[in-house]
Amino acid sequence: MTPIFVPISFSHTPWLVTAAVALLAALACALILQILLKTGLAWRLAIDIPNDRSLHHRPTPRVGGWAIVPVVAVTTLLVAPALWLPAAGAVFLAAVSQIDDRRGLPARVRFGAHLLTVVALVLVHVAPAPWWALVVIGFLMLWLVNLYNFMDGADGLAGGMTLFGFAAYAAGAAISKHPSPDLTLAAAAVAGVAAGFLLFNVHPARVFLGDAGSIPLGFLAGAFGYWGWSDGVWPVWFPALVFAPFIADASITLLRRLLRGEKFWQAHREHYYQRMVQYGLGHSKTVALWYVIMLTGIILAVLAITWSSTLQWCSVVAWAIVLALMGIGIDSRWRRFHVGHSEQPEV
Repeated sequence: MTPIFVPISFSHTPWLVTAAVALLAALACALILQILLKTGLAWRLAIDIPNDRSLHHRPTPRVGGWAIVPVVAVTTLLVAPALWLPAAGAVFLAAVSQIDDRRGLPARVRFGAHLLTVVALVLVHVAPAPWWALVVIGFLMLWLVNLYNFMDGADGLAGGMTLFGFAAYAAGAAISKHPSPDLTLAAAAVAGVAAGFLLFNVHPARVFLGDAGSIPLGFLAGAFGYWGWSDGVWPVWFPALVFAPFIADASITLLRRLLRGEKFWQAHREHYYQRMVQYGLGHSKTVALWYVIMLTGIILAVLAITWSSTLQWCSVVAWAIVLALMGIGIDSRWRRFHVGHSEQPEV
């Protein structure tokens, strides 16, 4: 397949083409969501009903995936056909997740679909690495698919991570010593749809991602990261550093629940971002702080991609320490908040 934007040479005007792709994707996503809301179709497709573990208080359509995935898939096939496999995987996962959004699916069925998609990607686009390394990377991609869904609980949070994270992918693929125009444009398309989605998802959100949005985005975060590493566009640490806040929050929360013998896939309010909302920061301030954290790590990742290997790994370790200290601070404030509420007399 030949990219549609042939008249404009990527090598001559990379940022112009990249910005155009992102803008068109944002407009298309926003238009679809506007139509779904105006026609009332959004309310018939999938609704999120608040419960005692939710951070929101009113029913909200979970139709973000209905705009995000089609736009990403079509745009990728037009401007970055080499990445047809991640696009196809996202469409498949969106279809399975939409069924889950509407009717519910057993965990083994959902997990089987996630595993099948990741394995297909690794087997078709085989990286030049030992088999055990591919197994480890595959497991990490599988975790990224699911943690994105776990982190989709505060207005604007997952959408912001998508915008910043995939913008970092686009920048990294463009400035790399081995640049990838396809990966740059495909990542820009995902960042663009995230911007269009955020118009409807900032607090108070009118639309949520739903499983049909969060699961494919988690897969694309892992798939693009793997693709870039496999093709020598960036080192293996780059995707992990870009999405480090999400990875750290979801991984630590999962480990805690596993150690307590709890079912980690069940709904809860124990993530760091959920605790920040609960102990008084609210949606807007919590998400604003997360945006600062995300952008700081992403700027570091994009800058470090051109540094020496030693400096790169020092940067990764330093950022991990910073995130750990932030987590300790949130835990400390949460304990004080919990103690203060438990000591309040009943009215």
